[in-house]
Amino acid sequence: MKNGIVLIVLLFAAQLANAQFIKEKSINAQIGLGLSYPYESSDNIASFGFFTQGELVLKITSWFALRPYAGLIITNSDGTDLNDNPTNERTETKAFLLGGKARVRAPIPWVAPYIELGLGASVGKFETFTIYDSIDKGGIIYHIPVSFGLELGRNHNVDLGLYYFYQPTVRQYLGSLAVGVTFPI
Repeated sequence: MKNGIVLIVLLFAAQLANAQFIKEKSINAQIGLGLSYPYESSDNIASFGFFTQGELVLKITSWFALRPYAGLIITNSDGTDLNDNPTNERTETKAFLLGGKARVRAPIPWVAPYIELGLGASVGKFETFTIYDSIDKGGIIYHIPVSFGLELGRNHNVDLGLYYFYQPTVRQYLGSLAVGVTFPI
């Protein structure tokens, strides 16, 4: 009886090993304009900077992929609001981003719209100074990435997207308008 159960478990494990659910693997490299802005502010403020991210693309089907990622965002305030008026409010971020997302896309030739949702961690320094908040924090915090965009090209290997990272712990949003290129591995 015991040997029969072991044999069934081994056969089931061997069958799972042959049934790979990942159809393709690739790397996506992105670069773009980074920004940070607070949840609440009396002035219309945002800080601008640099954003880069790399993703391991694990394609499950033509319309669904898992995407673990690592990235970097650096934003600095110039002391003015979006109308170039001086302000004492600011948001600044210097952080390494790490996490995972799931992408759902429309499998349309040449131009495929997508949406992503995930969970991740930001490691770095975060400042949110408004009349509502006074936060100066360093370390590890969680974030929720949400992205919208288009995969372009015959093989959908060019990515144009808007990337947002909600950081409730420091009461700010990170964002980026970025362009990416996908390379098969």
